[in-house]
Amino acid sequence: MRKIISKKTEGKKNRIKQIIVGVLLVFIMVLSTVGYSLNSWGKEETKRVLYNGVEFILENDLWNAKIGNFNFLFLYNPTETEKIDSELKYVNEYSNLPLYIYSEDSDATMEVYKNLFYYNNIVERIQEACPLNESCSSEIPVKNCTNNFIIIKESEKREIKQEENCVFIFDKKEELARTTDSFLFNILGIQ
Repeated sequence: MRKIISKKTEGKKNRIKQIIVGVLLVFIMVLSTVGYSLNSWGKEETKRVLYNGVEFILENDLWNAKIGNFNFLFLYNPTETEKIDSELKYVNEYSNLPLYIYSEDSDATMEVYKNLFYYNNIVERIQEACPLNESCSSEIPVKNCTNNFIIIKESEKREIKQEENCVFIFDKKEELARTTDSFLFNILGIQ
């Protein structure tokens, strides 16, 4: 048989239970916030790579490198790319000249564009162009290797080669941006 309890006493017991549950929830919330902040406190470490005297710092998923008075941003750092032995012109030979580009990969195009023009103004301008042996829109000018011309194409074989003023960058579709970074590291004298 149950004991008869007044509504006032029953209300007090319910209020005490609610207060205890509320205090426990606040305590758990405070502990979880403190635990989360302590857990992420030591993880703010900046990733850095030193390669041939150049420091690469990972910021916003891009590798930032200061070389002389120029700041470069890459998708990959030199330790993530394969050094490709090839005789290429150095970046100073592109200085203040137009650069033409034909590319089958937008990320690879952006690597060249942002590093040689947008952030550093090394080249006079970058313009899309069509190689002689390709069929392109009639609005795109056709260029040959008498112009500074970078041609980035999909291929099963990884290769970077210079023929006159043309640079040919070949690799698998998913590796074209990485190989383009190798090209940039090469002409900058990093790799």
